[in-house]
Amino acid sequence: MWKSTAAALALLILAGAATAGTQRSCERLLRKLDSQLADASCIESPDLTTRNPNTTPADDSLPGLPHLAFMPQADRAILVADAASRPPIKKVVPGLQIQARFAKDPLGQARFLLRLPQNWNGRLVVAGASGARSEFNGDFVWSDYVLQKGYAYASQNKGVLSARESTAADPLACRTGSPDKPSYVHYYDDDPGQAFTRWRDFMVMASDLARRGVEAQYGRKPRYTYAVGTSNGGYQVRRAIETAPEYFDGGVDWAGTFADSRGPNLLTGLPPAILNYPDYLASGRSPTSTAALNIMAAGYPPDLLADTENGPVSLWGMHADSFWEPTQCQWQKRLDPSDNTYGAGPGRYNYLARLSASTVGSNVAAIATNGKIKRPLITVAGTMDALLPIDHHARAYARQVAAESGEHAQAYRLYEIQNGNHVERYANIFPQLELIEPHAQRAFDLLVRFVEQKAPLPPDQCVARGGTISAAPAQLGHCPNLLAP
Repeated sequence: MWKSTAAALALLILAGAATAGTQRSCERLLRKLDSQLADASCIESPDLTTRNPNTTPADDSLPGLPHLAFMPQADRAILVADAASRPPIKKVVPGLQIQARFAKDPLGQARFLLRLPQNWNGRLVVAGASGARSEFNGDFVWSDYVLQKGYAYASQNKGVLSARESTAADPLACRTGSPDKPSYVHYYDDDPGQAFTRWRDFMVMASDLARRGVEAQYGRKPRYTYAVGTSNGGYQVRRAIETAPEYFDGGVDWAGTFADSRGPNLLTGLPPAILNYPDYLASGRSPTSTAALNIMAAGYPPDLLADTENGPVSLWGMHADSFWEPTQCQWQKRLDPSDNTYGAGPGRYNYLARLSASTVGSNVAAIATNGKIKRPLITVAGTMDALLPIDHHARAYARQVAAESGEHAQAYRLYEIQNGNHVERYANIFPQLELIEPHAQRAFDLLVRFVEQKAPLPPDQCVARGGTISAAPAQLGHCPNLLAP
């Protein structure tokens, strides 16, 4: 009896010591980062992966913010495949998690996330943020993957909250939903002071702050730091690799947004799809209609059709309802605020005509990529991307790198995923689509091997359906068709 009581007491003492030690680790970390952080919290997590429901906060969980401003649970799921289609989480990753704001952001919206595993491999991954998403947007595809390998993981929100509900009377409101049942949101990105140039800055600031956090926790700086990101987060990766090589050793850009003041950019590419889609729908979704041919002539992949329990749907239709107009509106209101969005209509926006009537050209030039990469970079993109068509975004950036990077262009690769789409969850509806996530994660591992072991990168290639990135690909360069059987 006495022995069992003593043993229980010893366990309690050890548990208390461990808890106290963790509290001291958090206190030490927050003290070291105090001048850089605001509203910071640090917790000991039994598992930093999303298998732990406490890893990603609940939507609308930041006090004082309106609905939609902070949506971490929704953000992490918006572009990715469903749980059954994602790689399984195979191990528990205990460690510390810090959530905070960047103290130096005058707008008070820039947010930071840092995860520090107990079993650290000496390396750091810094993630960009897709769309108008929070710092938790990469939890399923990037954080879970790299944490299980021992990397420390950091992320940020491009310095801006997401959106808030609004009305048609709001001059900065953007219409969302189907045309017959529209709703309106106001993107924080369109508010004063939220220039898109901040996106690059907060990617670099996140790397700097994460490196300080890593050193404070483990007693040494990371040996290597990698940038990863999807969509707008992929754009952040490109700009970081171009402009801040001292903070990154390489990057993986998954379907990054391309911006060039001469075009292509979102303001040249989205209006034709928005304009022609209603006529395409009126044609009974005829693939030979003038409207369909106009959409494909603007670079978009062919439409896909499917029957669901809620009726027939199409790939173009799902993008029209959820992505095309809201994205065009957000970018236009930020980059060409004097244009009357809903006067002639978003589909009739004419970027070339607006160059002489507004500051849109200089505003796009301020955020444009230059293709002058200074660290190894891999782009992974799908041929069936119906939001950022591959020729106007991934291939356009590859052309820019080839023209501008000189000898550094040899450390750039474009891996095209046959039938991959921007929104992975749509593969549940359209079986013709291929998931990109496993290829993006393999590209990350190939990048690490190239940087750290000098292992050659596989050449630019078209990755066939069911295939993988290969050192001896069957199809070099671009995929010959956007849609393959």
